[in-house]
Amino acid sequence: MVRGLSHMTFIVRDLDRMETVLTEVIGARKVYDSGDETFSVSRERFFLAGDEGLWIAVMEGEPLPARSYNHIAFKIDEADYEPSLARIRALGLELKESRPRVGGEGRSIYFYDDDNHMFELHTGTLAERLERYAQGR
Repeated sequence: MVRGLSHMTFIVRDLDRMETVLTEVIGARKVYDSGDETFSVSRERFFLAGDEGLWIAVMEGEPLPARSYNHIAFKIDEADYEPSLARIRALGLELKESRPRVGGEGRSIYFYDDDNHMFELHTGTLAERLERYAQGR
């Protein structure tokens, strides 16, 4: 039985660029850098993010061939929405318009990194979304 999320791995062309995205936008901190060593399939760096220390691995390699709506969403507080948006813009990352929403399910910022990964910063919770959806349109 699954006990939780172990880690997520992103394959990127430029480890330094992804480190900037993770540290400046997500607020992650680097805890490991393989340098020129390759214990796995390529050079890699590990980061911890969030209150529970979510393990994010980035490995050097070929980026995704295309963009899609597949994404990872990170929880943020409503007060962090505008500052997060400013940091994303300052890094020149491509913003994607938020999908149409009904009131009460939280707000989202969608953006792409340079390797076609989509990220979301979301202010709501699953419980809030389900409660709102139960009310209907």
